[in-house]
Amino acid sequence: MLYSLVNYLEKHFDIPGLGMFQYLSFRSAAAIILALMIATIFGSRLIKFLRRTQIGEDIRNLGLEGQMEKKGTPTMGGIIILLSILVPILLIGDLSNIYVWMMIISTIWLGALGFADDYIKVFRKNKNGLKGKFKIVGQVGLGIIVGTIMCFSQQVTVVDKNTSEKVVEQVEVVAEDGTVTTTTEEYYVGEKSTKTTIPFVKNNEFDYHWFIPTESRTGDILTWVLYILVAIFVITAVSNGANLTDGLDGLNTGVSAVIAVVLSILAYLSGHVIYADYLNIMYIPGSGELAVFGAAFVGALIGFLWYNCHPAQVFMGDTGSLAIGGIIAVFALAIRKELLLPILCGIYLMEVLSVMIQTFYFKYTRKKYGEGRRFFRMVPLHHHYQKKNIHENRIVVRFWIIQIMLAAFALATLKIR
Repeated sequence: MLYSLVNYLEKHFDIPGLGMFQYLSFRSAAAIILALMIATIFGSRLIKFLRRTQIGEDIRNLGLEGQMEKKGTPTMGGIIILLSILVPILLIGDLSNIYVWMMIISTIWLGALGFADDYIKVFRKNKNGLKGKFKIVGQVGLGIIVGTIMCFSQQVTVVDKNTSEKVVEQVEVVAEDGTVTTTTEEYYVGEKSTKTTIPFVKNNEFDYHWFIPTESRTGDILTWVLYILVAIFVITAVSNGANLTDGLDGLNTGVSAVIAVVLSILAYLSGHVIYADYLNIMYIPGSGELAVFGAAFVGALIGFLWYNCHPAQVFMGDTGSLAIGGIIAVFALAIRKELLLPILCGIYLMEVLSVMIQTFYFKYTRKKYGEGRRFFRMVPLHHHYQKKNIHENRIVVRFWIIQIMLAAFALATLKIR
């Protein structure tokens, strides 16, 4: 809204300084500052409200050090994160950009899904929360929306120098003294495509349409269905991974903030024609605006960490964790980097795999020996280390360090090919 107003004022009035709003770097800086301010200022008031209304976490005694001390800590703090993202992007984001709207829809969609789960747990005193089938329906619904936008929106295009149409134009430039000169401009026209990026591969574009051996209308529909299935899988996997990682004070918040920084950098590079050409990566017109959303996302997470660090004054709950995972998943799909997620979201992957391994091993040993055995002392993985009497703060910081290493490696894939 503010972005549109500034554009109008700049167009009709000569007001110094308004031109700064045209720069992604300026609006990204403004977004992260605004998100930090909202999270820290509004956060304290929300925490006081949650305490007054006694919206506290019901802790089960699992024999973990310091666990019962957290009983009664306010939950549903993900509201702080959601508002700290949405307010800055609605104010200074380009609301004519399809990618921005896709992220706004994803944030509200999964935030509402997580809120419903927290509401049932807190107010209806049902520890199981929202039934799993309803969560799946919500994630499938978002996958359909994202897949449809990516496949059919005319604003969603990519530029691949190997396949995109090249246009050469003669442009007349009039100087201040009236002299007219002619220059030649060359550019590539964006094309509709379901291409994505394969890490570590030179000329690393892969098209989901290659699985469909027909160029007919039926082929387009089948490609759309395939892409929706991919979107559903990515959104479900990452959102559940973020949910499982939310088990220690500041763990998910810090890990997600590092991931958000990398995605914002990749969005800025992918949306900048010169940088995309220099790095030999896919140029995605309009995706640079996601850097502003990413900056607000980072600011919201860091601001929330002010209250979520050990000892936590508030928990994000599923309101925050499901939304965070969904945002990361849709962000990666938008900039065609979903195949990079196993590296970038390696912490999420480890947490999910630990649960899967524990479940499989328990069932296997129960069938073979008549008694189920555990591969880990406890899952998700961070609780395994708690059971080994490693202090919570040490586990969190070490996971942060691992995430920073994974983030650096993910950025290095731009050149390691």
